Parts: sequence; C-alpha cells; structure tokens
Amino acid sequence: MSSENFVLNQLQDLVLSGKTRPEKWRRNQLYALSNLLENHQQEILDALNQDLGKPPTEGFFEIIAVKQEIKLAQTNLSNWMKAKQINVPLSLRPAKAFVQPDPLGCVLIIGPWNYPFSLTLQPLVGALAAGNTAVLKPSEHAPNVSKLIKKLIEKYFQPETTQVIEGDGAIAANLMTQKFDHVFFTGGENIGKKVMEAASKNLTPVTLELGGKSPAVVIEGANLEVTAKRIVWGKSLNAGQTCIAPDHLLVEHKLFDSLIFNLKKSINDFYGNSPLNSKNLGSIINQTQFDRLNTLLTRAKNNSQIIYGGDSNEKEKRISPTLIKIENRNDPLMKEELFGPLLPILCIKNLDEVILEFKNLPKPLALYLFGGEQKEQEKILSMTSSGGVCFNDVVLQAGIPELPFGGVGSSGMGKYHGKAGFDNFTHYKSILKRPFWLDLNFRYPPYKLDLSLLKKLIG
Repeated sequence: MSSENFVLNQLQDLVLSGKTRPEKWRRNQLYALSNLLENHQQEILDALNQDLGKPPTEGFFEIIAVKQEIKLAQTNLSNWMKAKQINVPLSLRPAKAFVQPDPLGCVLIIGPWNYPFSLTLQPLVGALAAGNTAVLKPSEHAPNVSKLIKKLIEKYFQPETTQVIEGDGAIAANLMTQKFDHVFFTGGENIGKKVMEAASKNLTPVTLELGGKSPAVVIEGANLEVTAKRIVWGKSLNAGQTCIAPDHLLVEHKLFDSLIFNLKKSINDFYGNSPLNSKNLGSIINQTQFDRLNTLLTRAKNNSQIIYGGDSNEKEKRISPTLIKIENRNDPLMKEELFGPLLPILCIKNLDEVILEFKNLPKPLALYLFGGEQKEQEKILSMTSSGGVCFNDVVLQAGIPELPFGGVGSSGMGKYHGKAGFDNFTHYKSILKRPFWLDLNFRYPPYKLDLSLLKKLIG
C-alpha cells in the first residue's frame, strides 16, 4: 500500500466515523484556517513576491479572498447544514421525507501557479465547511508558496484532517490514481482533460476551473477613459496571469483611435514610461512561460503590429503591458489563452457581428461588455454562453464571495465561492422515514386494488 493510499484511507475514515459532521468540528477548522491567515500574512506576501514578483497590494488580494470566503461560511454555516423537509404525497403518509447535506469524504485540491495561495486554500474553505477532509497539491511552479502552504497546514491542522503533498506533475498523476471522493482542479484546459480522464477510472466526480480566451467588447456608449483604465488594470494584474483577465479586445471601428489613446495613457499612468522598472508590475512565473509569450511578442514586432509597449526583460522575466493590432482571428495571438500582458485588439463592425462569431468559438470563463444599453446587455445574456458576464468592468465578479464562480464547456465545470462551494463538496442525501403502523395490504401481492381507484389515489 502506497503512502498516499494510507493517507487517503486515514482521511476518509475520519469522515465515516461521523466526527466531521457536527457544526462545532467544522467551525473549528474554519477558525484554524482564519488563524493561519492572521498570523502569517507577511510570510504569505513574501512567498508570493518571490514566486511571481507580486506587489504587496496584489498579494494581499489573495489573502482577502480566502478571508472573505471564511467569513461567509462562518456566518451561514448553520443554515447551510440544515436538513430540508420535503412534501410527502398523501398516498405515502404518514411519512417524513427530507434532504440531508452530507460530506463527500476526502477531496483532492490541485492548486494553480498564478494565484497559488488563494486558489489552493479558497476551495478548502468550502470543503471543510461541508465536513470533508482534504489533501492539497499546491503548484510546484510556485515553490515558495507551496512550501509555505505545507508548513502552515501542518502547523494548524491535524494530519487526519488536512494534508499537503508537494511535487511535480508525476506526483499529481499518482494522486489521481487514488480513489478520492472528489477532485477539485484549477489550471489549464489540457491538464484539465487529463485530470478528468484519470478521475473517470475511479468514477470520481471533478470540479474543473479552467480558463480560455475571455473577450472584452467595447461598443458605443462606453466611457472610454474609465473603460481603458479598467481593461489595463485587469490585463496587467498579476502580469496578465489571471484566468478571467480580458484575453483580447474587440472594439467598434469608430472608437478605436480614442480607446487606444486612453489605453496608452492608462499604461503610462499606472506603470510610468518604463513599465519594466515599475514596482507595481509582476513577473512571468518561469522561463517556459516567458519564452512562450516572448515568441508571440517577437512575431508581432516583426509584423509591425505593436501599437504600444513591447518591452521585455528575460533576466527578470518581465514583459511590459503591450497593445497589439490584429486583423482577424487567424492571428497566432488568437490561437490559445495568452495568460500574459499582451493585449490583441481587433476592430469589429458591431455587437451583432461579435455575437455571431461567439457561437462558433469555445465558451470562455468570462465575457466583458463595455458600453451599449439594456438591450445590448440582454443580447449578451440571452445569445451567448460563458462562465460569467461582467458589464463595464473586468475581474471584479470573482471578488464577490456570494456570487458562484465557474466555467462552462471548455472553460470548466462546477462552481464554488460561498454557498456554491459548500454545495460543490456536499452530497444531498435523500431520506424517507416511515412508521410501522398503517401498513395497508393493497400494496402487496396478490394485487386486488382496482386500477381506477389506484389512479385516483395516486392522483
């Protein structure tokens, strides 16, 4: 028996012992996680800076996200845990039927490298609130955060409650051979497919939080100065390494010049004349990702597509926010999720043209619309499919703890945040309870009840 299998059995046994079901146990775990955040804030910020060059403000967003999740769970846990009584048909009375929220067991949470702290611990909040135990696999591409998560979890949690297993993709693949009760994965589509394939061998349910090419559409009616600030912020946050960052920009022809002017101004206002020297701009996670982005950047330079920016520093793995003009969707920049501070910009005729194109494209994690009126917003909501929609802003929808977060189609499956996270890690068990009295013989063979009467009884 492998060490992972032993760990898994130990963690599953605690749930099946019934010890994780009381509200007190769950609150104790949430309290421990809250203390972890309160007592080690600077260590968390330092690790995020070491791995991703995150400014303290951006790093603090990761801490706040987990804190908000904990607070919401603590406030609503009693209500979330309540069994719900279900109406029983007259023909089955006297009886009681209800739905009881049950923990799934032990869940595996595989974290990403772009928000390595919050996106590993935020799902843990829902898992613990639902009465589960957990194994965390932080991303090896953020080694300082991974090491810190392991140290802190071991300090604040009992090993039969939550454990951390570090390592590379081979370790994750080995974990996926174990029979967990649920797998929660945040990352790219290609690895997501492998996770789902591996989980299927044990019929393990999965939550996949993926990404995709989330578009931002700008049409008449947008305040271009505010629009530009919000787009540049969302695209440059974490050096563009955000799953719900605006991947590319689709702008009406007549707004193009004015929007470009405001985008340039916003980049300059945020990061100065030399963004690579700004303390407010993060770095690319590793050499592989830098090389991928720099190759796209070099190709765009060679094709004279750069509108603004285009600077890079290989030693520090930094790339300045860059505006790039593209002519159509066949451009190499439109082939895959960029996950970096490169912003391709494509002119469009109108919103209807864009909506028609969306029907043939993979469903994104987020869709952004700036401008228009109520009727344009209704078109986006009724004629497109995406994980979420945000009007006149970007990224902030993920910061609302009570708003479910998740993808659809190739951008993922399953949701979390708040009650959605509790539900995601809960099995709602259907229960019927009947007394022994009033046991009528007409239900048993030999059947003597007239069918016409039976129809009346059943209704």
